[in-house]
Order: sequence, then C-alpha cells, then structure tokens
Amino acid sequence: MSKRRTFTPEFKAQVVLEELTGVKDKAEICREYRLRPQVFSRWRGEFLERAPEIFATTPSRGDEQERIAALERMVGRLTMELEAAKKASNILTSLSARNGR
Repeated sequence: MSKRRTFTPEFKAQVVLEELTGVKDKAEICREYRLRPQVFSRWRGEFLERAPEIFATTPSRGDEQERIAALERMVGRLTMELEAAKKASNILTSLSARNGR
C-alpha cells in the first residue's frame, strides 16, 4: 500500500506559478513533479479562487483580531481587580492583627 504524498502550500504555489507565468506547461509540470493532472487543476483553481484575498483592504482575520483585543482588555481588567483584592486583603489582615484577632 503506497503512502499519499503531502505538499506544502509554498510548493503548490510555486508549481502553479510556473504554469501561470508560462515557464512550463501543465503537461511538463505533471511529468516533472509526478502529479496527476486533476490534482494540478485543483491546486490551480484554489490558487486563482483565493487570489483576490491577497488584495483585500480589510484583513480576513479582523474578527479574530477583535476577539484577541477584547480578551486582552479582559485580562488587564482582571489583573487590576486581583491587585486591588490583594491590597484589600493585606489591609484587612494587618487591621485584624492590630486588634488582636
């Protein structure tokens, strides 16, 4: 039983660009890299389909960035609350020690 080969995204982009720039044609690429034409066609289709994302004005990860910023604000707020609670605890401990309790 043969293992399936895996290819990095960089390799796929390089191979597709070789065809798009006219360096090699599809048949040459498939022979050289031992690829099935259907696999190469799928890579080319995905490449061309996602090409507009490169030039998008807003990053596609905007929602993730907003979530990260909200979580960072929450961590900061909780850190401040914890520090205040520690100070209050120290004050109460020192007051009870003075009163002999």
